[in-house]
Amino acid sequence: MKRIIKIFGITISSVIGVLLIGLVVLAINSPGRLKQLKDKEGNVIADSLAEKQFIEINGIQQGFFLRSENPENPVILFLHGGPGSPELAMFYQYETNERLEKHFTVCYWDQRGAGMSFSNSIEINTMTLEQMVEDTRQITEYLKHRFNKEKIYLMGHSWGSFLGIKTIEKYPGNYMAYIGIGQVTNQLESEKLAYDYMLQHAMEIGDKSAVRNLEKVNKNAFDFPTLEYIGNVRSPLMNKYGIGVIRDNFSMAGLVKDILFFKGYTFSEKLKFIRGMSFSLEHLWDYIIENNLFEPSILFQVPVYIIHGKYDYQVSYALSRGYFEIIEAPGKSFFAFEESAHSPNVEEPEKFVQVVLNIALQLENN
Repeated sequence: MKRIIKIFGITISSVIGVLLIGLVVLAINSPGRLKQLKDKEGNVIADSLAEKQFIEINGIQQGFFLRSENPENPVILFLHGGPGSPELAMFYQYETNERLEKHFTVCYWDQRGAGMSFSNSIEINTMTLEQMVEDTRQITEYLKHRFNKEKIYLMGHSWGSFLGIKTIEKYPGNYMAYIGIGQVTNQLESEKLAYDYMLQHAMEIGDKSAVRNLEKVNKNAFDFPTLEYIGNVRSPLMNKYGIGVIRDNFSMAGLVKDILFFKGYTFSEKLKFIRGMSFSLEHLWDYIIENNLFEPSILFQVPVYIIHGKYDYQVSYALSRGYFEIIEAPGKSFFAFEESAHSPNVEEPEKFVQVVLNIALQLENN
């Protein structure tokens, strides 16, 4: 009996020791500030910007990161996906020296209820599409004033592309152009197309477990797709089959590690990040599912550019392409990324930066 108690005590002590070491490592990697931007040789770029800020936006403190090799460059407001998934922490490690910040000043904003901008005090009745559009307008005004710009660029990824479309519809005068990445169009139909593809693919390759899990789901049910299906069936399978977040070598464990070791967040902000993901999904997901952009959102007063990975089933490439064909705007282009799924901005980063730079140069020369 004494031997069992001794072994139990040693085991508990070991677990506690590992946890304490983990907390120390996490604390060391959570200073809450960005690294300075460096050139290819590892030298800090003079007069570059790598800043973390908080401002009050429509009644609550919201956080964002500003990064630029030259703050005089054109400004991009980046609308992250999710809802509730700020992306700088998630994709920081994919960055190359050919980054957006070489040519633009980029604002990575943690939207209301997400990341640094999550708070227990947020009133649920403010977690609406209308409020998110107003928040986008207000941070846009801040950036215009801060960098002395008459207009800026609006860039949205996934959920951010849905929010972006709704924003340029209401406030077109604020933006030089809109750039959608993994452009949301009719997400309910997109989810059904993805379901059909995954079921067919699972059958073809003999993935019996996937077939069983998918056949438990009725894609024609009134509540399809549920968040439980999204989290436990759909997203893991998409990532397994290379049609989700990233086509190659993506793992949720790796993503969590990247977030935990991101130095721009403090320890408490990393906890906010985790809580904000589920909070935002719970209160904003239905806006994506219940809105079909093919119906009300096809006429725009600013140029519209869409960048989409050909392997993307998280947000349908085919639907995005079809949506592009019917929209009317002062200028528009569609860029297919041949080696990407849902995140061409990090899967083919150098091509992505060149596309965005060419868009800006074209607009400036007109």
